[in-house]
Amino acid sequence: MSIGVRVKVWGDYALFSRPEMKVERCSYDVMTPSAARGILEAVYWHPGMCWKIDRIHVLKPIQFTSIRRNEVKSKVSANNVLSVYNGAKKELYISSKEDIVQRASLLLKDVEYVIDAHFEMTEKANDTDNPGKFKDIIMRRLKRGECYHTPYFGCREFPVNFCLCEEEVHGAYEVVEEKDLGFMLYDMDYSDPENIQPMFFRAVMRRGILDLRDCEVVR
Repeated sequence: MSIGVRVKVWGDYALFSRPEMKVERCSYDVMTPSAARGILEAVYWHPGMCWKIDRIHVLKPIQFTSIRRNEVKSKVSANNVLSVYNGAKKELYISSKEDIVQRASLLLKDVEYVIDAHFEMTEKANDTDNPGKFKDIIMRRLKRGECYHTPYFGCREFPVNFCLCEEEVHGAYEVVEEKDLGFMLYDMDYSDPENIQPMFFRAVMRRGILDLRDCEVVR
């Protein structure tokens, strides 16, 4: 049994990174299904249920902007952490100018979407768990603006505003019959924890809606 939920999300900036861009980040044109799932899991998650994204409505025009940020190109070594834990005297921070680099990012700005999704029960559900119980909790949390952690659009520095969507949805591309966005990341396949693989799909936005039901997924 599956139960549907509709959530409106918006924010100033978003960065849904293309995996083919290795150094300087470049965003997809619209939110990815995995990013939408992550937002809903931030609002409510339970091992007895799993979120499935059905549609993503694009409410505002797709606009890009670029920024440059100072980043570090290295990280603290796990071996150093273990050595310090065992009593060695080593530095566990990065303070060298050689580790600081400036990178450009191509972001989306002034984004707004409506996520149509449903959840399904899993084998990890307890005897007291049921779809009605989960639906009541989710609706209550959405109406109150509650979340386990602040959801974000691709990067933690771009927080998401969210609320339960109860009104009729009108997007910026309702008059556009079809817009091909190319191949986009669908989600990650965690069926084999030793070999996690990305999954992609051909994203075609029709009248401002990215329909993910029964879309063909390739690995």
